[in-house]
Amino acid sequence: MEPADPILLSVGGSTRTQLRAALQSRGVHLNAYAETLLDHAAFELRDRVELTVVDRGVGELGLDDGGTLPDVYAAAQEQGLALCPPDTGPYLGLALRSQANAPDSVLSAGRSPAGSLKVAAAPLSDDVEFPKGFYLRVVDGVQWLRGYRCDDEYRYTADDRFAFALPTSR
Repeated sequence: MEPADPILLSVGGSTRTQLRAALQSRGVHLNAYAETLLDHAAFELRDRVELTVVDRGVGELGLDDGGTLPDVYAAAQEQGLALCPPDTGPYLGLALRSQANAPDSVLSAGRSPAGSLKVAAAPLSDDVEFPKGFYLRVVDGVQWLRGYRCDDEYRYTADDRFAFALPTSR
């Protein structure tokens, strides 16, 4: 699978209430884990920043047999990719207009969902019960922004996809 074109994205500049309203008006559904993440202090109003976001498969990062989240993030860094700010998920969900429909309708199965795009960002908590981050997925024509949980032992497959930031030049 070829990487998608980079996306220029504005992140920040909205209150969490404005962000939730924008997601609702665009028909983006949230799960309870996404709601928990949106309640975190990382979603307080902050200045807007511009990012360039790229989509990469775990196998494209050189992890042909898959890897844990720390493995994925380390491999991405070795390729010059950076983690996104923790609040990127909702803004990316608002910007994505062409995500393909998932190959299945399963919303929760204890594994990385088919057809999902995980947003690579530093976790907001070390607690394994707290959601690790966001993923974007279209199920039966409905766009979802969902939070997910995993520990550092969970292995992603080579086909799992993540959104990373391109480093900004200073």
